[in-house]
Amino acid sequence: MFIAVSQAQRMLPNQKGLEINTGILSNNKIGNDYYINLGMTINRNNGNYQLWMFEYTRQIQKYQNIRIPLQTYNLEGGYSFFLLGDRAKNITLNFGLTCFVGYETINQGEKILYDGAKILTEDQIIYGTGGRFTFEIYLTDQFVFVLQAKTKIAWGTSLERIRPSTGIGLRFNF
Repeated sequence: MFIAVSQAQRMLPNQKGLEINTGILSNNKIGNDYYINLGMTINRNNGNYQLWMFEYTRQIQKYQNIRIPLQTYNLEGGYSFFLLGDRAKNITLNFGLTCFVGYETINQGEKILYDGAKILTEDQIIYGTGGRFTFEIYLTDQFVFVLQAKTKIAWGTSLERIRPSTGIGLRFNF
């Protein structure tokens, strides 16, 4: 009698994945400060992968009794390194380094507020670098649940330079 055992093949080199993530930027303004991103991953050797993403972030700043939206649109690229995982790669921990370029707008470009106050900060192009830890759980060979903690350091901005966030996501490998 012959018994064959097969295992799933995960994180194959050149395998691609589409990923969508969402999360919070601040723990004291949950629901107001959030991000959403859509990305693509390209697996490399040893569980490492390239990542390319488009990200939208929205934060709310209060001024008297109004809410001023701060919005950012980023293109981001980087590389994620496999750190830990079980032998079958059902669960993995990765660390990624990225760089980004984007556009930041305040109050949707409106500079004068209802009471005549003027917003001095200009809409501008921003750029920077970031790091992220991802805890990835393979639900099937194609679907991966992603928990992430990341931070970005932005230049070209007069707002916060260090921008931490946490979130969840889902990746579809094909």
